Amino acid sequence: MVPKENSSVRRRVTIADIALRAGVSKGAVSYALNDRPGISDVTRRRILGIADDLGWYPNSAARALSGSRAGACGLVLARPARTLAFEPFFMELIAGIEAELSSRSIGLTLQVVDDVEAEMAVYRRWWAERRVDGVLVVDLRVDDPRIAQIEQLGLPAVVVGGPDGTGSLPAIWSDDEGAVVDVVRYLARLGHERIARVAGVPGFRHTEVRTAAFLATMGELALSPRVLVTDYMAESGAQATRQLLTDPRPPTAIVYDNDVLAVAGLGVAHEMGLDVPADVSLVAWDDSLYCQVVHPPLTAVTRDIPEQGAHAAAALLALIEDGAVESAGEARAQLTPRGSTGRRS
Repeated sequence: MVPKENSSVRRRVTIADIALRAGVSKGAVSYALNDRPGISDVTRRRILGIADDLGWYPNSAARALSGSRAGACGLVLARPARTLAFEPFFMELIAGIEAELSSRSIGLTLQVVDDVEAEMAVYRRWWAERRVDGVLVVDLRVDDPRIAQIEQLGLPAVVVGGPDGTGSLPAIWSDDEGAVVDVVRYLARLGHERIARVAGVPGFRHTEVRTAAFLATMGELALSPRVLVTDYMAESGAQATRQLLTDPRPPTAIVYDNDVLAVAGLGVAHEMGLDVPADVSLVAWDDSLYCQVVHPPLTAVTRDIPEQGAHAAAALLALIEDGAVESAGEARAQLTPRGSTGRRS
């Protein structure tokens, strides 16, 4: 595999940088940044203006002078906070990250924000204030603006996703395309010809990769595909399932982009009086306890999410220490057949 290097790490702004630009002593800069007497208001305003231009955050003065590491890595989630309460994926990923970091006495700084713009603002603040030594980036997007900003900042980062679209940043990724092909071919062998995909958020790179692989494989097998998009939440999964199953020619199998969507879809099928899998087969992406405790238990794509989190954290620590780390693919996800899929009679 080709190593991706974080080769242009930009040094963070120090009091000395501000003093040099302003033509004053470091003591004068300290007075201005800490709002202490000893300099004129005109000088104070000029120093604060220069500090702002250079990307300095006043409350980080002590850390910036020390030059020491923060002893923490960061993770920002630009998703509704309620997603964390219902989607096991993030809890498993964070568990893996924490296991790796805590074994080395490194902390995890977690923040949930509303959108990508807010996420990028957090990266700028964390790096300027020395809050973290590096970050893990999730939910890779098509033409993701975060990649260029992180490269410009020189912030050590590892992407959980890819392998494409990560720029110079190293990535820990899984073969979503191959797993989708496996699922579609499995359902085709069971005799299913009309297969629907209930996808996640459009614009996420993994969503687009899975959808493209789904449509391509369905085309190769001369099957009839349909794709609906959701926000990963149960309500949208139920709505999409109801829309599909009330169609004059409903699908005989549905593949969901996460376990929450699949469980919601199973509930709708039961509500409509349909038998699973005699009337419709259901497959969940990412196995979880949810998939195993429902009736019938859901056939699911199974991968070791905690291990992926631990692998990504280990890669980030290596990047922080050595300045370079190789991208790596995880073991291919496996399909775990259960009672929700059956042969089409």
